[in-house]
Amino acid sequence: MRFNFVTLFPNIVKGYFTDSILGRAVEQNLINLHFYNPRDYSKNRHLKVDDAKVGGGAGMLMAIQPIADTIKDIKAKDSKSKIIFLTPVGKPFKQIDAKRLAKEESVTFVCGRYEGFDERLIEEYADELFSIGDYVLTGGELGAMIMCDAISRNVPNVLGNSDSLIEESFENSLLEAPSFTKPNFYEKKAVISEFLKGNHSKIASIKRCLALSKTKYFRPDIYSKVKASHEK
Repeated sequence: MRFNFVTLFPNIVKGYFTDSILGRAVEQNLINLHFYNPRDYSKNRHLKVDDAKVGGGAGMLMAIQPIADTIKDIKAKDSKSKIIFLTPVGKPFKQIDAKRLAKEESVTFVCGRYEGFDERLIEEYADELFSIGDYVLTGGELGAMIMCDAISRNVPNVLGNSDSLIEESFENSLLEAPSFTKPNFYEKKAVISEFLKGNHSKIASIKRCLALSKTKYFRPDIYSKVKASHEK
């Protein structure tokens, strides 16, 4: 799968994909990363990529021309790429989006800086808008990295054991049940005894109950939706 990053600071992103699971995915060509710096497309003599807001207002906006020409170049090389803008007005990014986008051939993340984008860029080029939370960051790179990580985990063969995806949080709309490892006893705290008996159907039932309890306690907003769906 191909990921394009439109960013003024590609080095912020590159380092994250050099180690661990995603580093191996890059080495094995399971995911491919490409970087496009709008400054390279600027027609301003000083390579400016920002400008003042029309009508006044604090801060600067990313200029329309460099971003537009960057996206045009990407579309010329990678016509099937889904263009995603990272912006606080976007819909919250969810696990269901990660799984859906993992089926695409290519995704392009347009990372904002300054006070964001000229709205005409979004109207003309955005396939989807996403936000990773109700807070403001200095740029869209972190959001793009988070989304790329979540999507990549759902690309076939990126995870060594694809079964691990099944029990992760937010699968089946619940948080993941508590997990344990050896030793079975540590500082007077024990692993759930039924987990040691090898009855997999019983273990699955217990994990389901624990996942429900954990979701109800930590994320009552999610639990209420799960409860409502079962009551229909």
